[in-house]
Amino acid sequence: MNRMGRGFGWPAAIATVALAGCAVGPDYQLPKEAAFNAPAAQQPFVGARDNPVVSDALPQGAWWHLYRSEPLDRLVDEALQANTDLRIANANLERSRAMVRAASAQGQPQLGLEGGVERGLISAEQYLSEADLPVMNLYTVSLTASYELDLFGRIRRGIEAAKADDEAVQAARDWVRVTVAADVTKAYLDLCSGGDELNVATQLVDLQQHNLDLTQRLLAGGRATRLDTRRSSTLVHQLQATIPPIESKRRDALYQLAVLTGKPPGDYDAALAQCRSAPPVVAPIPVGDGAALLKRRPDIRAAERRLAASTAEIGVATADLYPRIGLRVSAGSVGTTDDFLLRRTNTWGVGPVISWQLNQSATRAKIAAGNATQQAALARFDAVVLGALRETESALNAYRHDLDRQAALAAAFDDASRTATDAHTLQDAGRSATLSTLDAERTSANAALALASVKAQVAADQVALFRAIGGGWEAPQGSVDGKGE
Repeated sequence: MNRMGRGFGWPAAIATVALAGCAVGPDYQLPKEAAFNAPAAQQPFVGARDNPVVSDALPQGAWWHLYRSEPLDRLVDEALQANTDLRIANANLERSRAMVRAASAQGQPQLGLEGGVERGLISAEQYLSEADLPVMNLYTVSLTASYELDLFGRIRRGIEAAKADDEAVQAARDWVRVTVAADVTKAYLDLCSGGDELNVATQLVDLQQHNLDLTQRLLAGGRATRLDTRRSSTLVHQLQATIPPIESKRRDALYQLAVLTGKPPGDYDAALAQCRSAPPVVAPIPVGDGAALLKRRPDIRAAERRLAASTAEIGVATADLYPRIGLRVSAGSVGTTDDFLLRRTNTWGVGPVISWQLNQSATRAKIAAGNATQQAALARFDAVVLGALRETESALNAYRHDLDRQAALAAAFDDASRTATDAHTLQDAGRSATLSTLDAERTSANAALALASVKAQVAADQVALFRAIGGGWEAPQGSVDGKGE
């Protein structure tokens, strides 16, 4: 037993060194100078100050429920199940999970089994025999087990990189969910807003056609001129020209909704075309603040996880500067088939295996490339953070000013409508010319179309704001906390 202990003391020593080993390369930590840590990035949004249409409450996950529209809820649910972009993202995530399992398997003992039978002639010279050896039936069986001690953390850094990449893919999938929900909502609101615009345009055409008929009767009675008739007819045609673009936009929205929910464009739901008014948001839009936004948006989380992965890859490259040390155990049997597994055919062995690349120029070049990749990943992370803040502020700014514009146009439409009514009253009483009435009608028609158009823009602004604040995905698998896993 003493001799055995002396003979096998070195594996215990190597194991002790392995347990005390470290992972070379930088340990990941979110850089202090990252834009994510800037105090201004954590503050309430400028566009949310004194803005009654938004609140500083945390955004809802399924934000489209704020519209309280059953057709919209159904469309989003269908898209989140069948959208092709989401199917691609889910497949990418499955692949990423498999890559994590593959990286983790490198830290496990590697087992191998090999065997074979052949009839052949062995060289007598290699055994220093002057006599020829006979043709024989030969076999070989071997079982090997090896384990890399990972003294310098090559495998650990590889697993760390694979997990960070996986979390980045998870976040990218979540961002696709955000995008799909926003695209569906925008298409549905475009369809409904287009319905409102179509109603206005159709009513104005009918009204102006009625006025044209009246002008023609006045012309026949000598109370109007051909110039009045032509001007009235021109206005009818101008209003009729606004209808085809609206109908085209609505049909495009139906096609888009079909494709977003995984169907051919021609398989759109015709019942959706019945929507003639965009559903309003039933409460102030909750936007939170900068700190909440940076922790919530999946594209920010994806960029941060890619930064973590690039940091771990530096460690993988750095570990190649040092030797790889492992343990190898083998057992087998080689001989003629007549002596199969007899003691004199058996072999076994156990011992360390060391591999070290002494020419390290290529390895150092890989480390330098890894450092550059990390700096690029940090710059991309900063760009995503700053871009998210800008998008949110811009969306808040556009939403607020378009609401002000909508209020002004609503007031203008009310004034124009009253003016047109008064003009008709004066004309009927013979106190105003037909031309004045036509001008008032033209002004009223333009005001009505402008109001319908800005309502559609406000609906689009809402979706842009919801997209910017990053709602609509499940709870994150990794967090932006500067620690990784």
